[in-house]
Amino acid sequence: MRGLVQELSGRIRAAVRTGLHEVGSRYVKGTAKGGDAEFPVDVLAERAAWDFLREQDEPVAFYTESEGLRTLGREPEYVLIIDPIDGTRGAAADLEMACVSIAVAPFSETPTIGDIRYAMLQEIKTGNWLYADAHGVGIEASGFPVPVPHLSSTADLERMFWSLEFNGHPAELMVGAYGHLIDASANTGGVYVFNSASFSISRIITGQMDAYVDIGNRLLRDRPVTEPDFRRVGHGSILHLFPYDIAASVYLAERAGVTITDAYGKPLHDTLLLDISPLNQRSCIAACTPQLHAALIDSIRW
Repeated sequence: MRGLVQELSGRIRAAVRTGLHEVGSRYVKGTAKGGDAEFPVDVLAERAAWDFLREQDEPVAFYTESEGLRTLGREPEYVLIIDPIDGTRGAAADLEMACVSIAVAPFSETPTIGDIRYAMLQEIKTGNWLYADAHGVGIEASGFPVPVPHLSSTADLERMFWSLEFNGHPAELMVGAYGHLIDASANTGGVYVFNSASFSISRIITGQMDAYVDIGNRLLRDRPVTEPDFRRVGHGSILHLFPYDIAASVYLAERAGVTITDAYGKPLHDTLLLDISPLNQRSCIAACTPQLHAALIDSIRW
């Protein structure tokens, strides 16, 4: 399975790198099953995943962003949760903040994040990767200038380097919740919007960032009256964290010692991997230290 995951990731990355400039990469091609915009680079990556897995001639179930759950062969032992490009907009603009994300769990009707046994993230532009599985200890990595994991020790909200999410999130609601934290940290720390949960969380593992915050799903759960606002900016859909957005990165982050939960401070282990409905979408707060994680939850204006 390790070889399959790593070869699959490499095949997807190669397809995107080869085909990126051959397609009109910066216009919307269609809509994925969850309602997110689908770009031509997404189509390239989805096709590469399908072609590779079909060539293996092995029974396997796999879930991808655009096509949902598919099965090759009979009685697969595992299901692969694949986000061929987490960070499509970064990939379309040929920036660094885009990853292939693959997580693997034993196949069942209701696998969860807590069931994951293999996980890999690979940056599409650089080829750098992070990998871990249930057979080993810690994380394996390639391409980074320092040993990984390399978590920082930041606990100060004013000094943190952090990323946040706006895709599918009404800007006014988001700024109302943590605009004061943006003001406090933008000069003495750093505030970033990467539009990729995988890239954002992986930067905490590498020590480049201190925290990642995506609180939209908690705001919706706490205040259902906000649903029309979320659907307005999602062009009719709720676009919070889908399981495939975070499956691999949550597994890797926990292995690295990152404090990572939903926005209520609860573990993400019970998140169903094959369910993209709004009730199973998630929020996320990840931080390099427990102190910074607690400070974020306490300071956000829920």
